[in-house]
Amino acid sequence: MDILYVFLQGIYSIVLCLTVLLLIHCLFSNITQKDGKEPPGPTPYPIFGNFPQLYLKKTHVTLLELSKQFGSIFTIYLGTKKVVVLVGYNAVKEALVDYAEVFGERDLTPIIDEHFQGHGIVWANDDTWKEMRRFSMINLKDFGMGKKEFEDKIIEECHYLMEAFKQFKGEFDVKQSLNNATANIFCSLIYGNRFDYNDLEFTSLVHRTCRNTTLLSAPSVQLYNMVPWIGKWFSYPNEFKKAFAANREQQRKLVSHLKETLDPKMCRGFVDAFLIHQDNLEKSGITTSHFHNENLLITIMNLFVAGTETSARTVTWGLFLMAKYPKIQEKVREELSSVVGNRQVQFKDRTELPFTNAVIHETQRLTAVAALGLPHRTSQDITFRGHFIKKGTAVYPFLFSVLSDESKWEKPYTFYPEHFLDKDEKFIQRDAFMVFFCRFVINFLSRPSLLTDII
Repeated sequence: MDILYVFLQGIYSIVLCLTVLLLIHCLFSNITQKDGKEPPGPTPYPIFGNFPQLYLKKTHVTLLELSKQFGSIFTIYLGTKKVVVLVGYNAVKEALVDYAEVFGERDLTPIIDEHFQGHGIVWANDDTWKEMRRFSMINLKDFGMGKKEFEDKIIEECHYLMEAFKQFKGEFDVKQSLNNATANIFCSLIYGNRFDYNDLEFTSLVHRTCRNTTLLSAPSVQLYNMVPWIGKWFSYPNEFKKAFAANREQQRKLVSHLKETLDPKMCRGFVDAFLIHQDNLEKSGITTSHFHNENLLITIMNLFVAGTETSARTVTWGLFLMAKYPKIQEKVREELSSVVGNRQVQFKDRTELPFTNAVIHETQRLTAVAALGLPHRTSQDITFRGHFIKKGTAVYPFLFSVLSDESKWEKPYTFYPEHFLDKDEKFIQRDAFMVFFCRFVINFLSRPSLLTDII
């Protein structure tokens, strides 16, 4: 009798579970079809949404395929979370430029929200973001961002990078050295000094930063964002958390050291400027401002990420493309030799280097390091391109689709520097060149104000 009871209980549990799953599936189906004005999209699976479809192939390939079926604006579900995807130049530009106030908020995933908690300049909204963005832009410019002195820092770091390359014999991986170099350029702005490539604490910080950037797009981390109670059993989310904690502690030690040696009359970098401003507010009796230690740490971490992994990855792609296309490499070399000769290339030379400038831009376009862009969120209800989108809906501007839009680029999937040259071989800027993410060093020659686009 007991065995029969247990058996029936098991059957009952299975039937109940299947019933619930079917109800969820039906609910999702109704959600996607209940209002014809909402963006269409593929029917999601129970619990996991469209996650299985997105990761059977490369995500950007799947999204392009879905756009052919559903158009330039469609809906997917990441777990139970509704996400509207914008595809192509016209849709992305209209949302992020023409309706910037509506689509301007940052959408936070669980793993991001747990660690950044609304602080900093990348994963913040409202007054925190506005205050930190304003302060960062003003002070980074004061320390040379977009000016001749910052160009000098880049040139200096390039010399250290070349010396590091010379230490290798035969074939070698350029990734770590490039990561160190791009990170150091921002260290000079943030802390007021660079670090030696043999400094283990520095290189560990850089390695963890780059690793965490990669982990954020890993399927198991995406699964954690959708179903935290399942995803937490995977190793990658836990690896991200440990690396983040280690980086935060290391940044705290660096800030503590700078605070101990702070001289208000000699501001060394961004951290000093923040600490001085924080102290002035406290002396004025203001204790509830956004200038607190947590905001400082998270802002530093945001800036450090912005200047490191994606910049180094784009430079790495540039080296690869030069090796793959020797004729283009030779044309760049000839132009540099003709215009610059044996002296150091400078920012002001860019107007006389149209082909080299075009190659730099084309490298960024083709490689699309930040293919999916950063997630946005609607600040109010809006009818956009004939579709109703509710307030608080996550919106993904699919940047890869902009940089490979067949209506805007003659050869979207080919390395073709002529995309940025007119019939007279003069450099031209393209409206569809939307690179909104953190490739500062490679982009410095063409856009010294890039960081203002990031933040």
